[in-house]
Amino acid sequence: MIDTAMRHDAQPPRIRCAIYTRKSTEEGLEQEFSSLDAQREAAEAYIASQRHEGWQCLPQHYDDGGYTGGNMERPALKQLLADIAAGRIDCVVVYKVDRLSRSLMDFTQLMALFDQHKVSFVSVTQQFNTTTSMGRLTLNILLSFAQFEREIGAERVRDKIAAAKRKGKNTGGPPILGYDMAADDETIRILVPIKMRTRAGRREVITTQGPLAPQEALMRAVARAYIWQALLDAGEVSSIEALATRFRVDRSYVARILRLASLAPDLVEMIANGDEPNGLSLRQLMKGFPVRWDEQKTELCSRRNVSGRGRGI
Repeated sequence: MIDTAMRHDAQPPRIRCAIYTRKSTEEGLEQEFSSLDAQREAAEAYIASQRHEGWQCLPQHYDDGGYTGGNMERPALKQLLADIAAGRIDCVVVYKVDRLSRSLMDFTQLMALFDQHKVSFVSVTQQFNTTTSMGRLTLNILLSFAQFEREIGAERVRDKIAAAKRKGKNTGGPPILGYDMAADDETIRILVPIKMRTRAGRREVITTQGPLAPQEALMRAVARAYIWQALLDAGEVSSIEALATRFRVDRSYVARILRLASLAPDLVEMIANGDEPNGLSLRQLMKGFPVRWDEQKTELCSRRNVSGRGRGI
């Protein structure tokens, strides 16, 4: 009788529960009752319902607002893992499995770490038992769908950005070479600090400090080639003659500049970064170069500076 009474009066072991919450974006976090608050409230209610089992909610908040679930680079998650390693936590409680991670590989690593420190894992809205093979299968299926949802969302965003770029729309970030944004953040305009002057019947571009340096002249020429080619592709001008009339330059000059739009992407990147091959100048490119990209790199990267300085355009 005494042993039985003692068993009934014995308190269950204390289980220290940490609540982890996450939201992918910062939108709405400034509200008085945000998504993170809603997740914590649901988790606290679940822990309270298990009080008879010895569950106790830890006061520390592990909240990651504005962090993706696609990786583990999250400050609150790192603090949670540090506290687990220090032996301060017995159970991790989340609102849904994908709040902890949307990567199957990362989740597997987290579960291995939990098992190593004998920490249990509970999802308030999803019931599963990881001690059985069926429970582990259910968990992996949930994580696979969470990862699929994240990846399909990222693909849709990339497709939308690509479609906007094809239409010439601004997609954010710094403007590309030769462009700048207008004050309304909608209109893209070309801002180049240059002056036009006529010399020997030919119009030249100069900066306020004087003629362009060879490398600067080459960079500006490539930028102009892409701008003019974009005008032709968009149908804003109908022909090379129309381009020459619009910018008041010679038709043959327009044709030579447009050839630069067919340079290999690797060469264009080198020119934009100021790392063009030794001796490569605008004067050499205006004389012509191969059409094939591999032949361009073979010929142009092997040239030496035998033609002197480049000239402004």
